[in-house]
Amino acid sequence: MANDAPTQVSLDIQAIYELLPHRYPFLMVDRIEEISGDDFAVGIKNVTINEPYFAGHFPSKPIMPGVLLIEGMAQTAGAICILTRDRESPDVVYFMTIDQAKFRQPVFPGDTVRYQVRKIRNRSNIWKFDCQALVGDTKVAEARISALIADN
Repeated sequence: MANDAPTQVSLDIQAIYELLPHRYPFLMVDRIEEISGDDFAVGIKNVTINEPYFAGHFPSKPIMPGVLLIEGMAQTAGAICILTRDRESPDVVYFMTIDQAKFRQPVFPGDTVRYQVRKIRNRSNIWKFDCQALVGDTKVAEARISALIADN
């Protein structure tokens, strides 16, 4: 059942800081372009050569690590979980599972990644999402993830 939370057009980096505990160098979402209640969200990551992981992954051909694409999807999903709760202080969202992960294309400096996350279900404090990461119209990664919301 969908939450009656209004659709928000976007969240800038300051709003994301208020929701998520992640900070540089582990924040993988620069903004959230669209949130539709607790059903769907689109997060954006602008990948630059200044990302610290490019020094070692890989110096001669920098590629964004796939695990960080999964983390970006999870952070976008986590924003949905926290926003739809009627709480004064944000809860903590813990990553529980990753299923059906596939990495289809590499992501390079200069790319903009769109994380599209869609809720499959939530029961009590456990949520499950279908996620994909796209660069332009090309799907670069996908996964099904679940998360646990814990009181802060």
